[in-house]
Amino acid sequence: MVLTGLTKYRDFGLLLLRVGLGIAFVCHGFPKLMGGPDTWTGLGSRVGLPLPVVFGFIAAVSETIGGLLLILGLYFRVACILLCGTMLGALTYHLKDGDGFNEYAHALESLIVFAALIFIGPGKHSIDKK
Repeated sequence: MVLTGLTKYRDFGLLLLRVGLGIAFVCHGFPKLMGGPDTWTGLGSRVGLPLPVVFGFIAAVSETIGGLLLILGLYFRVACILLCGTMLGALTYHLKDGDGFNEYAHALESLIVFAALIFIGPGKHSIDKK
């Protein structure tokens, strides 16, 4: 097939995926992180866990710092595990709220991608590989 030659660019594809997702998650997480305790409490209380301010803060940090680590390919698998946890929390919130697929699709898709990336790794264009 014509496109089979693209396999040699697998590591570039992983870099593109890491940087694209990382930027998106930094953009999602940074405003939450800077929002302070009121924002963190709002985030944490959505899932119904105890200590909502703590869990909201962890979610905001996971999205922001996790996104940055994804971009760099630094502590890559740790970042993916943190982001999986955050997306699992977001998915739980949407399902618990009775939201339809369009509302929880982003969290579900992100959870699947981060879970897969745990196994795939960051590729050779990463700080972890240096």
